[in-house]
Amino acid sequence: MGCEFSRLCSFCSFCSCCCVIEQNAVTAEAHDVDKGETSDLPSFCEFSFDQLKTTTSGFAVENIVSEHGEKAPNVVYKGKLQNQRQVAVKRFDRSAWPDSRQFLEEARAVGQLRNPRLANLIGCCCEGDERLLVAEFMPHETLARHLFHWEKQPMKWAMRLRVALYLAEALEYCTSRGRALYHDLNAYRIVFDDDANPRLSCFGLMKNSRDGKSYSTNLAFTPPEYLRTGRVTPESVMYSFGTLLLNLLSGKHIPPSHALELIRDRNLQMLTDSCLEGQFSNDDGTELLRLASRCLQYEPRERPNPRSLVAALTPLQKETNEPSHILMGIAKVGSAMPLTPLGDACLRMDLTAIHEILENLAYKDDDGSATELSFHVWTSQMQETLNSKKKGDVAFRHKEFKAAIDYYTQFINVGTMVSPTVYARRSLLHLMKDMPQEALDDAVQTQVISPVWHIAPYLQAAALFTLGREKEAQVALKEGSVLEEKKNVS
Repeated sequence: MGCEFSRLCSFCSFCSCCCVIEQNAVTAEAHDVDKGETSDLPSFCEFSFDQLKTTTSGFAVENIVSEHGEKAPNVVYKGKLQNQRQVAVKRFDRSAWPDSRQFLEEARAVGQLRNPRLANLIGCCCEGDERLLVAEFMPHETLARHLFHWEKQPMKWAMRLRVALYLAEALEYCTSRGRALYHDLNAYRIVFDDDANPRLSCFGLMKNSRDGKSYSTNLAFTPPEYLRTGRVTPESVMYSFGTLLLNLLSGKHIPPSHALELIRDRNLQMLTDSCLEGQFSNDDGTELLRLASRCLQYEPRERPNPRSLVAALTPLQKETNEPSHILMGIAKVGSAMPLTPLGDACLRMDLTAIHEILENLAYKDDDGSATELSFHVWTSQMQETLNSKKKGDVAFRHKEFKAAIDYYTQFINVGTMVSPTVYARRSLLHLMKDMPQEALDDAVQTQVISPVWHIAPYLQAAALFTLGREKEAQVALKEGSVLEEKKNVS
């Protein structure tokens, strides 16, 4: 392994040799990765609070994700828009952005950025005291998870180099668009997309507010000038980039000051991840460490800029033809996977088979809110509601589609009880009556009530296939498969 770094002596006198890489080392055109690769993204828009409440199934606890490294009281939820696009919805603490105009200006500015190296911002909500951001959802978690808390395999050297390059390209793009400041750049801010390519979360591009400090409270990882002034500069971002390079090299949280001591003492064994044995040469290891050292210079003016980092990292790339999801050892979202009987029935649009599965499933996945309990003394209205459900169940069993729809609609409209199974059954009935949009609406409502129930996305897939929305249907089918697999495992 390249842990001895034979060429380190050329820059062991750290402070004197870490000069800034020449800014003209690479042209911006060579790395203009924003053209044509994000054309499927919608334009930035403003959502209502009710829309995002529906999108996240009422901000359900089941939809909270930790992938974006956000700390309480600001929470990120997984959600799904009406067009089936999955999104990450960040809900701020009420005191985070007291100035609504400032929040909107910032969100709109960040929302103009479109780049495949970013988890792009696609919308926001500013309604009353509510402040929310809506971004692309990244399904494969964070760099912190894959680097520090891996379960199946450690991150390969080639993938670590790719992460460094893609992050530098993201920062170069943002700088070229006048957004050079990034707040609290760390391993939690780097997330992985459907193809397992690393992306930089857009949330850190919002200028500082009462959303907490710009940097972690751990002073060991904070740029020295921020400790003096409390202000973030483009050079501060480069310091944080240097700490990330140390993370990638070591697989650990090593404070920059400690790393510099190890470099000066040539005690490099502590700086290299033992899992990388034999994966890189002395030259490549030395170069990555040299770049980290430059980024960690005490004087901000002596640190490199993003463009020069891209120029230095590009020649180091290994296994460039290997897809990221292969290097990461994770399944690509949307790739072929064995379907369960229900998933297969939805794919083939076999409504009879779906009907049989839902009939056999009965109400065992309901939470009990719609089931009759003999010891309750029901009011006449509640008893009438239950009778509507019972009549609907009989009609459903006998495939009397119109009658079943009418009875279930009576049950739903009274509103005293809620049942995801009733919505699911009515969704299928709408499909059988050639009413796919109504079927989709009911399937979405099913997921609002029960976010982790696999039946809901499966029925959405069936409705979307009927509507001719093939791509969205495949996404919903995949989601149903994942949720069903999780349920079977648990």
